[in-house]
Amino acid sequence: MRVQWQAGRQDALLRELRRYVVGEAADVRQLLNWLHRQIGADLALVADTGAVEATSDGFPPGLIAGIRAPLGRVSDGRLAALATRAGPKQVHLEALGPHAPRPVLVAAGDTPLSRDAAALASHTGSVIALVRRAREADRTAHGYQQKARQLRFAVFTALMAGDPDLARRMTTGAVPQVLDARQVRIYLLHCAPGDRDRLAQTYQDPAGYHGAGLMVPCPVHPAHLICTIAEDDGTAAPDERGAVLRRLVRDRPHYALGISGPHPLGATAAAYAEAGHALAVARNLPGRVADYRGRLPLARLLPRPEATAWAAAFVHPLAFAPKLTSDIARLAVSVSRSGVARLLGISRNTVGTHIGRAETLLGLDLADVHARAALDLALTVNGPGPVSGPVSAAGGGPGPVPAPGLDELLNAPPVVAWAADLLRPLADRRGSDLLATLRAWIDAGTDARATGRALGISRNTVRARLRAAEALLNRDLLTLASGVHDVVHALRITADPERRG
Repeated sequence: MRVQWQAGRQDALLRELRRYVVGEAADVRQLLNWLHRQIGADLALVADTGAVEATSDGFPPGLIAGIRAPLGRVSDGRLAALATRAGPKQVHLEALGPHAPRPVLVAAGDTPLSRDAAALASHTGSVIALVRRAREADRTAHGYQQKARQLRFAVFTALMAGDPDLARRMTTGAVPQVLDARQVRIYLLHCAPGDRDRLAQTYQDPAGYHGAGLMVPCPVHPAHLICTIAEDDGTAAPDERGAVLRRLVRDRPHYALGISGPHPLGATAAAYAEAGHALAVARNLPGRVADYRGRLPLARLLPRPEATAWAAAFVHPLAFAPKLTSDIARLAVSVSRSGVARLLGISRNTVGTHIGRAETLLGLDLADVHARAALDLALTVNGPGPVSGPVSAAGGGPGPVPAPGLDELLNAPPVVAWAADLLRPLADRRGSDLLATLRAWIDAGTDARATGRALGISRNTVRARLRAAEALLNRDLLTLASGVHDVVHALRITADPERRG
């Protein structure tokens, strides 16, 4: 009979343990109440700090204060268990866990615990100790994952700022393979927002990175997972690493993947922009995967050294601002204010203050898409480093190079040809509505509702036409502002009949 009693209580304990582990029970108090019903004693769990963590219903108040001395001997490891008295109560103390200071299970009753009751209390204490350790391990693992995620994001942010050396300094002692690459590609995966952290953790290596890659949930676009993959690290062909992402897209109809061309590590931002444009195309393809097939960027077609002089003069006022103002101005040309705040971990009010300072210094209204496009182009030409001053004449001659105006730069024949080539897919009869909609949308400051009113169509129709234009132009218009800026410049160039030739 005694064996049956023990087996029955142990089975019941396992059932309670299951409820405790899977969260059906609210807390350890319910497990103590169950034990109270089995052995008749009142129970308390005293944490390793000496604080009462939980008690069964009806546990005598003030009892713990009267047994501090014996409780300390059990908690500090001098004794594994101890029987004592507290007034009229017979008290049984049992340590939980191997390392001092230890939590202690306290059982108080009118009579000493029977052998069977003491065994069941001991078993219960053991499972409580195991679950506590498991939960502590879970918290530790969760904390590690959070820190790893934060470090990956910091490394990616440094790469986006064009500073691989800073990224390497952040990872001293455990430099990821991707930071030793000469070139990288960005694979931009569109997926369910809830899948991003799961995917990043699934493919994480023991160091917290992703082998020769780096997976970072985009802080601005909740459906984007940014995957930076080394192109030439010597460990595997990039297509083998990208095959995992391609397979994810193949097996999940709501996924899409945009892939940049290869870029130096310091030009990660350019690779990211290309991947965004490719993703806009991929969403309209049957296979939902697209490699970037774009043209040379406008910044590389502008005549030198005139373009460098124009850009330096354009952004030079930012040299007198705090570095954070300059950094925020760089981001604000292509990211919303709330997105900038999330990227930098600061408030939107702080972002607004710095944008206001930059606008005053530059004499620009960054709410105007034309102003943002001009500043974006100037910052791209100026490069990712600190804002520079006037450019010296070629060959070290005296004085700076005269800075032309942007209209003069946009008159260069290669630039005019670039604009015509960019807009050509929209210029035929089939795309005529798309081109008119695109012009109206830019004129309306990229406001779809205002564009719809101007054209006499719905906002949804405007957005549908913009999606169609994205696929034809190989540019992201509705997510990444860099695609919009290219269109702003192209429309500015082709609006002049003399330039259209």
